[in-house]
Amino acid sequence: MKRRLAREIAVSSLYQMEMNDVTAMEAVDMLMEEARTENEIEAEFVESDQTDSYVRELVSGVADNKAAIDEMLQQYLTGWQVDRLSRVDRQVLRLACFEIVYNNDVPPKAAINEAIELAKHFGTEESGKFVNGVLGKLFKEHVGEQANSESTN
Repeated sequence: MKRRLAREIAVSSLYQMEMNDVTAMEAVDMLMEEARTENEIEAEFVESDQTDSYVRELVSGVADNKAAIDEMLQQYLTGWQVDRLSRVDRQVLRLACFEIVYNNDVPPKAAINEAIELAKHFGTEESGKFVNGVLGKLFKEHVGEQANSESTN
């Protein structure tokens, strides 16, 4: 539950960065403050240094690797361009791609499941299926490449 809320804040921060042309940390600061004031239960969770650092790690990781992430996602978007996706789907996909490819802290299948839930929460009725399809392709290829390189070492 705690990581899910952190991911929600991260997706919202990424969205804010794109909509308002703010830095990663400005967006995180704004969304963390908003989460603190919205709900007492969330406020307690958001006050945690662990939560704050996890959200910042996710958002800065996506921001720092955005070009490479978008290039990678483009390979799995049949008939779509990254910049033509809905803003919500784009941010959810970027976050999940970062977690699968760059962050060894989260099992890839867990990152995909979380992304599907985020897409359903923030996106349209079809967002969950769309995100699942794109990330399923990325998972098969990325995890397959990792398994092949590990078995040859």
